[in-house]
Amino acid sequence: MSGPRRRFRRTLAPLAAATVLVLAAGACSPSGAGPAGTSTPRSGGHLTFALASDPMCVDPQQAGNNDAIYPARQLVDSLTDQDPETGRIVPWLATSWQVSKDSTTFTFVLRKDATFSDGTPVDARAVKDNFDGIVRLGAKAVLGSSYLAGYRSTTVVDPYTAKVVFDAPNAQFLQATSTFTLGLLARSTLALPAEKRCTGRLVGSGPFTLAGYTPNRSVEERRRADYAWGSSRWTHKGAARLDRLTFTVVPESGIRTGSLQSGQVDAIGGVAPQDEAGLKAAGFTLKSRANPGLPFALTANVARPATRDIRVRRAVQKIIDRREIVDTVLSGSYKPATSALASTTDGYRNLNARLGHDPAGAAQLLDAAGWRPGPDGIRVKDGRKLSLKVIWGANFGPNQTALELIQQQLRKAGIAVTLRSATIGEFLTLRQKGDYDFSWGNTTRVDPDILRTGFSSKLLNTGHLSDRELDGVLDREASTSDPEARAAHVARAQEIVLDRAYQIPVFELTTVLGLSPKVHGLDFEASSRLQFHGTWLS
Repeated sequence: MSGPRRRFRRTLAPLAAATVLVLAAGACSPSGAGPAGTSTPRSGGHLTFALASDPMCVDPQQAGNNDAIYPARQLVDSLTDQDPETGRIVPWLATSWQVSKDSTTFTFVLRKDATFSDGTPVDARAVKDNFDGIVRLGAKAVLGSSYLAGYRSTTVVDPYTAKVVFDAPNAQFLQATSTFTLGLLARSTLALPAEKRCTGRLVGSGPFTLAGYTPNRSVEERRRADYAWGSSRWTHKGAARLDRLTFTVVPESGIRTGSLQSGQVDAIGGVAPQDEAGLKAAGFTLKSRANPGLPFALTANVARPATRDIRVRRAVQKIIDRREIVDTVLSGSYKPATSALASTTDGYRNLNARLGHDPAGAAQLLDAAGWRPGPDGIRVKDGRKLSLKVIWGANFGPNQTALELIQQQLRKAGIAVTLRSATIGEFLTLRQKGDYDFSWGNTTRVDPDILRTGFSSKLLNTGHLSDRELDGVLDREASTSDPEARAAHVARAQEIVLDRAYQIPVFELTTVLGLSPKVHGLDFEASSRLQFHGTWLS
């Protein structure tokens, strides 16, 4: 038996009708609106935000973790935006768009007053240059390469009309245009080598400009005074209110919390679960939002001898006690994973009944696979111990503690686990090399096509999957424009991923921020990333 599925929101409904969308510019947003009892919003000031890890790359088209995305998002505008409450796609750089009945052609009409910070126009040619460039980045554009899978071309219909064409239906693309990944950069930036774009002076059309990035130290941004456009859902119009933004790197959670309490920083990301109550009691604001997408999970590399066996993968799935991990390591802001997608993702289906903690069932699976208890408690087969290597990136404070508890749970069941930590850059390299049994991490996105990004053998395929049925379901999910039909494919994909234990979900990520009482109007995007355009300091 499975629980109710989360229905697709209005985001996808217009695709089936293939209508021209000309959307009103009056959607509501908390951007710029201070909480009750505060003074009138004002301009000026310098906000310092403490990141939990080094961004590694501030290019939004290559960024892959929250601590890179937070500063990168402020530098670029997107063709569209997504309302966090309704899921509705609304205008940003594009004032209207048309989607063909088969979802292969997307035509965008752009506003005519937007410019990049170097003065060049944000026009149809810029759209073409950016999408062509993301395709050329290939695997370096970790998310963009999947958003543009099957991309044929962008045609400049006229100076401010761009027609984007795919070889096959691409139902997720309209939502993808609201993401930072498909944010637009100036031609001068696109001409740079990919590596230089990670640390160089990027030129975007966003409300802030990049003043400098010092790896492992900080990202400095300045308000763009002539910014006169923005998402239609923003209530504050014109230039950003803050003069300056500094994103400073503070990896230790205790030091981040202490820096907020002492006034050295104005806001922090990655609030440690054990610090939440203390900050709240001391008068600091905790702001949180559940992240859609793939939950924190162990994702199998099925090319390895042990994890090639579905019985071993399923045994690991049964051994892990998700509730113990959430109750021991995290806080009430988090909850155990109940499917291959987080519960806030469009198309989510509750499959919690398939994720029960069942040590006895796991033992039966391991016995059937030929792994027998050894003298030290670790199971053995053909003289080899059942030892699994798990790689993980140090970008979320509780990762290590959660994995150490998972390590203990598996040890009790006769499975030895070796944990290998790495910086985000190192983690991506390790994952490509494939010298691991499971990788640990999550990926945030509202659209359920994130399943295709994670598990299609036709994309990055770091798990070395070769599953024709899953590929077929994911292809149909990506090409089906009818919301109900697409929801059925998404539901089936979640079932396959769990039943074949390609992914062992553990808990859903929640973005928890700590804010000084003087910080107001800090806005979450639909993907639980941050937008500082309307933020102000009292």
